[in-house]
Amino acid sequence: MASNESEIQKAILDYLLIKERQGKLTYWRSNNIPPSSFNNGKKFYYKTSIHAKGGIPDIIVVKDGLFIGLEVKDKSKQSESQIEFEKCIKKNGGQYYIVRSIDDIIKIGL
Repeated sequence: MASNESEIQKAILDYLLIKERQGKLTYWRSNNIPPSSFNNGKKFYYKTSIHAKGGIPDIIVVKDGLFIGLEVKDKSKQSESQIEFEKCIKKNGGQYYIVRSIDDIIKIGL
């Protein structure tokens, strides 16, 4: 059984890949670069776009025309920016879930 966020996330992504190959949904993993992060190998800072937003869910799913944000957590809680992004998604007709296992994914119908 997956125990930390990265293991849980990998298991969920593997599950969603199967569903995508069956033509049931599409998904992608959101990778956020922290504001002004330094790339040690290339010796420069990544400057964050003014249009970049914090709190974006870890995984985005589109199923039957519906936007679904999945925030993967082990035992940790959402950050303030994640809570705000959740509110925006729901306000605009999307769905947002905190998921801690593949069982959570199945319960929400994915």
